[in-house]
Amino acid sequence: MPDKTHLWPEEASRENDDLTLSAILERPDGTRRRLWYRLPMKFQEAVTKSCDPFVLGFIFTVMRTPSDLIVHGQVSPSLLRNLVEFQDVWAYWRPEKYRRIEITADVEREQPRAQSDEAILGFSGGADSSFTAWHHHSGHAGRLQRNLMAGVRLHGFDIPLEEPDVFKQAAENSRLMLASIGMDLIPVATNFRAMGGTWEDSFASGVASSLMLLQGRYNTGLIAAGNNRYSARALPWGSNPITDRLMSSDSFEIILDGSLLDKMEKIKQIQAWPEAGEYLRVCLDGRSASNCCRCEKCVKTILLFRILGLDQPECFEHDLSNGDIWRLRLHSSGDVQDLGRLIGQAREASISASWVTALRFCIVINRLRLSQSQTALSRKLARRIYRWFVPPL
Repeated sequence: MPDKTHLWPEEASRENDDLTLSAILERPDGTRRRLWYRLPMKFQEAVTKSCDPFVLGFIFTVMRTPSDLIVHGQVSPSLLRNLVEFQDVWAYWRPEKYRRIEITADVEREQPRAQSDEAILGFSGGADSSFTAWHHHSGHAGRLQRNLMAGVRLHGFDIPLEEPDVFKQAAENSRLMLASIGMDLIPVATNFRAMGGTWEDSFASGVASSLMLLQGRYNTGLIAAGNNRYSARALPWGSNPITDRLMSSDSFEIILDGSLLDKMEKIKQIQAWPEAGEYLRVCLDGRSASNCCRCEKCVKTILLFRILGLDQPECFEHDLSNGDIWRLRLHSSGDVQDLGRLIGQAREASISASWVTALRFCIVINRLRLSQSQTALSRKLARRIYRWFVPPL
């Protein structure tokens, strides 16, 4: 077995009204990576003294290394126990990328469970996290009800760290949304995504890490699920019902919320929330605090409102034309499947508008373009069809 990998927590630093917490991961070859989180000082009392958040933050990185990990600080034994199965699952799903390593700590000690019953939510301002906030606020969660008191808005995820002004505006919109239902917003900046790795695998561990950072006050962290996460075709994916719960400890539980509901059902529920119609942000464009109304997520969300027979909410400032749908460039076969479900939902709603035809064309051309088995001739044909039929910008 090669030399060990080491995780070294650093002293918290204070600058102006911000608190920065960080840790160094040192590999056997001497290379070092620093993971940090920065949040307003007024939330200092909620911050944990344990290294649990950094173990989660580095978990996918250490699974790619050939050496075991020693954490030079406190870690919850229950978290380490759960991460054994967490690693086994991901090593089974992605054997070419990950393997299970042993994680030990200088001090293995359970963290005290927060005295309150308050829960916290990873809040992006999109449809899924907005549904979770509204669902629990409105009392519709039944026995699954959690006392949701705050949402964590992460800078460095959908909006790059290089866009502080964009994040400031987006966070303010999220604050206004949550304030309308009595929840706080906690803005947290982090370089988690900038550290690299496969984002589609690791993003939920970054969210869970940020939530667990605040286990001094909260004892439960909710991650909002995307479309039906129990579907076999949805695996493997970074956030799922199998491994999300394995990022929990005895003092802080990670819960995946809304796994069985599709986006249409979620939008149907949040349309009763006026501030969601005003401030919802689903956009993939990290350079703007508003929705571009042209990217894949914007288009899908706008079309869901149409299928439901709802007016386009004011958070989408521009109308969506058939040309915008034709021009949509998808990035994966999963995106194509998502649009295919919209066709089925439109059919069930007896909608035969021209935008449905535009959507069918979009699906066909993107399926041709993304097909791994396509020949050079079919790729050339796809490009020609696109030039012939897609209106110029």
